[in-house]
Amino acid sequence: MRRRVVFRSLVVLVLVFAGLIAAAWLAFVPWPKEPSYVFIAAWGGPGSDPGRFNDPTGIALAGGELFVSDSRNARIQVFDRDGNFKRAFGIKGEGAGQLGRPMNLTVFGGELYVADYWNDRIEVFALDGTHRRTIGRKGSGPGEFNAPGGVAVAPNGDLFVADFHNQRVQQLRPDGSFVRQWGTTRERGSAAGMFNYPTDVALGPDGTLYVADGYNDRIQAFSPDGAFLDKWGGPFAINVHGPFQGWFATVTGLAVDRAGHVFVADFYNNRVQKFAPDGTFLTAFGEPGDGAGQFDHPIAVAVGDDDTVFVADYGNNRILAWRPPGG
Repeated sequence: MRRRVVFRSLVVLVLVFAGLIAAAWLAFVPWPKEPSYVFIAAWGGPGSDPGRFNDPTGIALAGGELFVSDSRNARIQVFDRDGNFKRAFGIKGEGAGQLGRPMNLTVFGGELYVADYWNDRIEVFALDGTHRRTIGRKGSGPGEFNAPGGVAVAPNGDLFVADFHNQRVQQLRPDGSFVRQWGTTRERGSAAGMFNYPTDVALGPDGTLYVADGYNDRIQAFSPDGAFLDKWGGPFAINVHGPFQGWFATVTGLAVDRAGHVFVADFYNNRVQKFAPDGTFLTAFGEPGDGAGQFDHPIAVAVGDDDTVFVADYGNNRILAWRPPGG
């Protein structure tokens, strides 16, 4: 009789435990609301010849052209949307218009903005590769950088810069003068508005600022007036990384499409995830490997006006293109 009671108690405990696990799963692991994207093309490969890469780290679109940060080759390469090489510019160095380690890119007003991680500045080029100006310098003061990882530009020309080692995001005027910042300089944190090595930034069509909070494994969103709006990624978005849908294992790149959807390069999970503007998980695509539609650490993402998604596949030294299902 006693054994039977103990057995029933154990069964109840197991059922309760299983119920708790199921409840936690439902609460913190969302289901896809859209089908996955379809792989359509890849190009590149390791090397320094035109069309080949040594650690591609950034990507941006302008019209029918795709700009890629070829970081260890210290150059920007330009392709058409089918992957045909068109031109390259930039040489390794610290002088004006030279590059150390170009990272995430953005295009605004007919100019390419390059976050130069090793040279601690933003370099601005015309789309033909002509150097226009340099913004910022090394330091931790207003308007200074310590390894900028990404840059976004608002319609009025203001810059938003992920200042990686300074643990902050800065907003600057077009001339580089300081406006404000999010985060406390050189202080890591997991509270709302604090960062653990921010890697990239993007602006939504409504002016929402999205920040790839890299080692906190989350996205943070701020309103156009600078107020904190939301954060997402793992339970309570408090630096719990994992492979589950809606979770991250180091966020390295962001892109926002015309409808405000947020695409995230999920570096160590070897995938790209797509979210609604409010952070609702929609879908994901990619898996580890070097075959068709596979990633070896996707690091940057860009979305075209036709909703084609281009991804810089860091470890495989190539670019991959994906289209929406039915697109």
